[in-house]
Parts: sequence; C-alpha cells; structure tokens
Amino acid sequence: MTILNVLIADDQPVFVEGLRTVLTAPAGMHKPFKVAGVARSGQQLLELMRLQPVDLLVIDLSLPDTDSLKMLIGLKKVYPQLRILVFTSYDDARLVKATFKSGADGYMLKSSGKEELYRAIDEVIRGQTYVGRGVVLADQRPGASSPGALLESRFARRFGLTRREMEIMAYIGQAMNNKDIAGKLFISDQTVSVHRKNIMRKLGVNNTASLIKIAFENNLVG
Repeated sequence: MTILNVLIADDQPVFVEGLRTVLTAPAGMHKPFKVAGVARSGQQLLELMRLQPVDLLVIDLSLPDTDSLKMLIGLKKVYPQLRILVFTSYDDARLVKATFKSGADGYMLKSSGKEELYRAIDEVIRGQTYVGRGVVLADQRPGASSPGALLESRFARRFGLTRREMEIMAYIGQAMNNKDIAGKLFISDQTVSVHRKNIMRKLGVNNTASLIKIAFENNLVG
C-alpha cells in the first residue's frame, strides 16, 4: 500500500502532536501516512516543501506572519499535484469560499473527529473536493450591511478607517483580489494594495483570512 507523505502546517503544538498521533496510528481502513514534517510558519512551510516530495498538505489558516490564502495560490502554481486540506477553526462562509477559490481541495473544522479526518484525506487524495461537517458555503447571516451604509459605522470610527478603506474592506470580505477591487473602484492595483496594508495595520492583523473573518463577523459585506 502506498504511503502518503503528509506535511502539517499549524502553530499550535498540542494540536499538532494530537494530529501527528492520529495520522501515524496503525493503518486500519485508512491509508498509511507518513508525517514528512511540521511547519509552524509560512517560511518553514516553503522550506519543507522544497526539501522533499509532499502528497498532502494539512494546513491551518492562522499561520503567523503569513497570508494563508495567497500562500495556497502560490503553492498550487508551483506544486500543481499537491493536495491541500484546510483544517481550521474558522467557519465563516465567505472565508470558506475564498479558501476553495485559492486552491484548497478540502475544508474541515478542528471540532471534527479522526474518522472524518480519514474520510476527508481519502476524498482529497482521490481528487475530490471535501466539505466537512459544519462547514457552510452559503452566507446565511440576516441583515448584512451594504458598503454605502457603512461609512459612518461604529466599526469605521473604532478603527479609524477612511471611507475608501471601508469600501475596500467590504470587497475584501467578498474574497475579491486587488485587481478585482481596483476594477470596481476604478483605481490601480497598487493603490488597492496600499489601502489593504493600511487596513491590516489599523486592525492589527497580517493576512487576508483574518480580514475576511473580521468583515464577516462585523456584517461589513452586502
């Protein structure tokens, strides 16, 4: 039976040890796994990917100092055969959709059990898309605000966001990239990039996944 080389990318040591134990348990109905390495940052992940062949990447979206969604896009370009299973605590619908759009093959929550993990890995490795239990792809929130209604919001005042930054934040919440946002607002990609960096600084985050989560939680998306 072919052994699958699995790389774990997560910065929570206790969770990682539990995941490693589950993956390296004697194979029963599931495929045998070999944990090829553990990355606790985006930089470590890239270094480990270059050192050895990896069949499956199991990754959390909250790696420090990393824009996980951009990283997924880059990994898929460099390693098109790599299968990616996102294993995270984030259950926001827009973030889930953005993650799949960025190249993920599966998405499951950390509240899942080991049998679901085995099933998810099996489906992802076979080329299917896996959506875990409790993962919702449709936005079911009532009363989401439109960008135009957000300009005087308490959120904007709290974090000192400008009108333009609130507009861009709303589009980020829709998982739009800089080019798409630039087209919507008739400004350049570079201008959007500057605004995005300023928004991250003001909100105290460093990746797109966190921005989408904040936009979703604060009803910033119409």
